[in-house]
Amino acid sequence: MSTLPPRAGRRCHNALNPLHSCVYFSPDLGKEFAELGVDDASRVYFAARGAALGAAGAGTVTATFYNFNHDLVARHLPSVWSEITPRAALDARLRAADSTLRRVLGEETVASPEMAEAAGLALRAAEACTRHARPLYAAHADLPVPDEPHLAYWHAATLLREHRGDGHLAALLSAGLDPLEALVSHTATGKGMAPRWILATRGWRRTDWDAAVERLRERGVLDAEGELTGTGTALRAELEEATDRMDAAPYEHLGADGVARLTELGRGFLFAAASAGAFPEDLVGKG
Repeated sequence: MSTLPPRAGRRCHNALNPLHSCVYFSPDLGKEFAELGVDDASRVYFAARGAALGAAGAGTVTATFYNFNHDLVARHLPSVWSEITPRAALDARLRAADSTLRRVLGEETVASPEMAEAAGLALRAAEACTRHARPLYAAHADLPVPDEPHLAYWHAATLLREHRGDGHLAALLSAGLDPLEALVSHTATGKGMAPRWILATRGWRRTDWDAAVERLRERGVLDAEGELTGTGTALRAELEEATDRMDAAPYEHLGADGVARLTELGRGFLFAAASAGAFPEDLVGKG
């Protein structure tokens, strides 16, 4: 039986995950990769996030990233590994994380006792993550923990993000949602990525999007206006609850007080980063 308040782990994850993700929107990431000869935005993303898997091909990355069009992935992998090694990509990503966090949080926060505390709490939670059937988490779990507290915090947030993400993919499969149906239904909640961002970054066309909308209407997930029906709302709620169940161990391990404190600290860092422009203003929404 859980010792945590309902959805405490999810709330903690939601406080930590965006600070990991902001690196992928940072100009610093593109700058680091451009200096190594990789300057296409999709190429940078696949190399930066996929490098923990080694010199993986398109099939592996499509499977583990889930919601990208395989044709887009195949345009960049495995060919990017002839331009940059996975080790160089990981190093470039970490340098970008360092400069990004210093810019959006400020040097005082980066060097604060609260950052060191948050890093310790997040790493303690990650001790209870499991590798089996979690390829992206398992790959990142083999990476060393950075010495500096703000990078250790970012690394731990990465572990917790990918651990939950791997479990979420299992929930999507169980629910019978294909990659684009997963995106469309998430966007319909008002909490997912806006369609223009999905179409610009995931390799899907508007016709693909419209076809997924129609499939979800036929299943009763969306109504004629593209809004979630009662069935759709229940489906998305069950997806998150199933993901919570598969992702409970790190937060149970940390305990209620630790989870509450890590959530508090994470929200503070996230608010500061968002206020500093770490995320595109139109990233989330239905429009």
